[in-house]
Amino acid sequence: MADVNNSLAGSWVTDEEETKKILKERALRLAKEPEVPIESVSSLEVLSFMLAGERYAIEARFVVETMPLRVLTPLPGVPAFILGIANVRGRILSVMDLKKFFDLPENGLTDLHKLIVIRYGDLEVGIVADSLLGIRAIPQDSLQPSLPTLTGIREKYLAGLTDEGTIVLQVDKILADERILVNDEG
Repeated sequence: MADVNNSLAGSWVTDEEETKKILKERALRLAKEPEVPIESVSSLEVLSFMLAGERYAIEARFVVETMPLRVLTPLPGVPAFILGIANVRGRILSVMDLKKFFDLPENGLTDLHKLIVIRYGDLEVGIVADSLLGIRAIPQDSLQPSLPTLTGIREKYLAGLTDEGTIVLQVDKILADERILVNDEG
């Protein structure tokens, strides 16, 4: 038994030069970039927020800014999902309630609600969120196209669903909806 222990102990002992060589090889292996093609890992940067107890997200490239919803001036003669207008740093913006737009349950507005200013082309609009969850990246290949539980108007504007159930919306389709543009002729 003593012979086995001595032979094993001797096999683990290396000289200082060999130890440096091994450590350098390990460091080089660990310092290498992962070999994943960049094209195959495209991700979508989104702003996540809450609406009626559900998580929603929109592409961050459409978001101009976010802020607390402070002063809102109601407007007569507009669709129910247009809550009114707000002055945002000197710009007068229409404020849209996605809960009314998507026929979701609503609890009224409080000073805890957030305003998300979005822009698509020349159109800039504020949308109301119950709360903001933050910006994150979602791998595009992880988005599911739809679920049978998402029917009606929300499905029309759906970009996809994440694995954890976040509903990713298409801002360009929402802002291109004919109900958004108010025609004052007539």
